[in-house]
Amino acid sequence: MIIVGMSTPASTGLAEATAAHPVTTVPQGALRLDDWGVIRARGEDAGTFLQGQLTNDVLGLGAGEARLAGYCAAKGRLMATFVVWRDESGDVLLACSADLLAATLKRLSMFVLRAKCKLSDASGEVPLWGVAGDAAMAALGSAAPAKAWGRASLPDGQGAVIRLPDARVGEAAVPRLLLAASSLPLELPALNADAWRWLEAKSGAARIVAATVEQFVPQMVNLEVVGGVSFSKGCYPGQEVVARSQYRGTLKRRAFVVGASAPMHPGQEVFHDADPAQPAGMVVLAGQHAGAWAGFVELKLAAAEGGALHLGAADGPELRLGALPYDLPSAD
Repeated sequence: MIIVGMSTPASTGLAEATAAHPVTTVPQGALRLDDWGVIRARGEDAGTFLQGQLTNDVLGLGAGEARLAGYCAAKGRLMATFVVWRDESGDVLLACSADLLAATLKRLSMFVLRAKCKLSDASGEVPLWGVAGDAAMAALGSAAPAKAWGRASLPDGQGAVIRLPDARVGEAAVPRLLLAASSLPLELPALNADAWRWLEAKSGAARIVAATVEQFVPQMVNLEVVGGVSFSKGCYPGQEVVARSQYRGTLKRRAFVVGASAPMHPGQEVFHDADPAQPAGMVVLAGQHAGAWAGFVELKLAAAEGGALHLGAADGPELRLGALPYDLPSAD
């Protein structure tokens, strides 16, 4: 069984390299997540409708949990990823990247048909906050879920707190939490947006953004490893492709954490010196902290086995493979 958030070495045999700018501090604090948004699904058929659209089980979603889920095109490529939970009224909330929310909401709405489910953009009603570090855990106290994808209510009904997968920084596991609240109910230092994205990349939990829409089958970004895919829930768009990748040994790509001295951004191509004429992968997420860049990068498995990786071009800045915060399943 793979445990999300453990700071144990990855089974790929890749050792975490020493960065050109070694990080001596761990990001701590809170910020408003302006690059996230929220879709609300309301109505007696909301759960059933989403059950037939997303990669994870929505009908079995309990009050004390959240779930990661993907939304795929017919060919199994991810169009969005969501953090999914129910609010106190029973509505299903789906947090995703703000730059693809409108297009995703429009597409989902096309398939509601006669279902008793109303979808709306709830970003203005449900502000999201990212908090990270041991100080955040201490400030939340008993409201802090003990493990990834746990959900709890903030005191006095102020909103919800969701435990995201921890980020691995050296040998430390850095807690990350998502708060859905009208205002931040904690006294914490301000956290830089780039530092939050740096932690997000180091968590190995993919968030699809506009630049990476329809680039990846879920397993290419380890979505099933971090709890984002159910293989027993039934059909959804792209389900046959996702299942075939899982059971027929056709998966030839995975995602890895990398370090760099140069700026990175989602959608950038990555090249390998053994085959410089064509890309070997793509940046999924990236961020910067204390002069060091970290990326979560999808790669051909062969490109992760040795040789040099370069960002943007065959002669671009070199990337250093790091360690994931979880074990990858065997490629056999």
